[in-house]
Amino acid sequence: MADDVRRQIPRTDALLADPRLRRATADLGGATVKRVVTAAQELARRGDIAADDVVEAAVAALPRRASGLRPVVNATGVVLHTNLGRAPLSPAAVDALVAAAGYVDVEYDVTTGARARRGRTALDALRAAVPAAGDVHVVNNGAAALVLAATALAQGREIVVSRGEMVEIGDGFRLADLVASTGARLVEVGSTNRTTYDDYRRAVGERTAFVLKVHPSNFVVRGFTGEVPVRELAALGPPVVADIGSGLLHRHPLLPDEPDATSALAAGAALVTASGDKLLGGPQAGLLLGDAALVERLRTHPLARALRVDKLTLAAFEATVAGPMSPVAASIAADVESLRKRAEAVARALRGSGVDADVVGSEGRVGGGGAPEVALPGWAVALDPLYAEPLRRGDPAVVGRVERGRLLLDLRCVPPAGDALVIDAVRAVGPCT
Repeated sequence: MADDVRRQIPRTDALLADPRLRRATADLGGATVKRVVTAAQELARRGDIAADDVVEAAVAALPRRASGLRPVVNATGVVLHTNLGRAPLSPAAVDALVAAAGYVDVEYDVTTGARARRGRTALDALRAAVPAAGDVHVVNNGAAALVLAATALAQGREIVVSRGEMVEIGDGFRLADLVASTGARLVEVGSTNRTTYDDYRRAVGERTAFVLKVHPSNFVVRGFTGEVPVRELAALGPPVVADIGSGLLHRHPLLPDEPDATSALAAGAALVTASGDKLLGGPQAGLLLGDAALVERLRTHPLARALRVDKLTLAAFEATVAGPMSPVAASIAADVESLRKRAEAVARALRGSGVDADVVGSEGRVGGGGAPEVALPGWAVALDPLYAEPLRRGDPAVVGRVERGRLLLDLRCVPPAGDALVIDAVRAVGPCT
């Protein structure tokens, strides 16, 4: 009997001839569709579905897209959510990225027909945005920017840094280990809570390559504390490399304690390193800005080739730096009253569908290791916490945060056009009490 059932299961080639699966093969790739078909055939072999249902089971199991990454509606209230990819790109950056997906003049001069400097227009945009920088360079992430600086400038030499700035940057990666991998030696000065100018002065010597100033962006030490600003460190003699972390190019009125590249350079930093996918609001990238001779040493170092960014990053980065306000900036500056009105409208629509929904105050956060003590006041739609899992499993996934026994859907990071997605997602789950 079992053999008879197996003989009734449609052959792979017959299944792949179904028009829906043929279209899916063109969109998703033959290997992906064949795996789905094979899995459906196996269900029939085990008796979980009838042989006549194999093709429908295969069609139903097709993924929506070729990539396994699922779009997420960020209703957490955390603007730079590392687990959700940090900065969402602006429409201008997305358009630039799509345009760069084909052939582009990334290293080609269409006027002369000769090879050109890679990413020249993106670098020009960064120079224009930060005139205080003698020159600029971009690598593939913030940690890479610091690694390149340490390798090119301090391999076999010493880097002086405060013990209070020996940070762990996330996922277990620590500054000490990162710098040690470059062949440079870290010289720690001061204590975890207080470091003075004299601590640095006593440590600086002939083997000092540079003094490193790190912004501890993901924690704050309060009480009996002390640190030395870049302006005073610059008087020590060796170059000062300031790792500002979150990538602000200029001071931000809502984030007064966050360092920015322009101010650090004006204070005397020879080199500034930062991330591109945090407060700058662009793609993952590492920024290097500062003294032209130092930047040139980094650009021409062999390691720079291994850390270079691709054409997609260059395109999105340029559009972010030179283009309109980023979604990150818009989310941080979101009007509280507008957030309340949107939350009320969403809650009202859900109550009309029989969902118990309230509007409550909500404190958002910058996230991404930036401005850890800055609360972003706003409003959220409060639901039964049982909605959390089915909303996460949707496509797109809607991710909120469970707080004090309620699921909060904070609309700060949801564009107004996305409110309808939130409503539809909750309605699709249905009553959940």
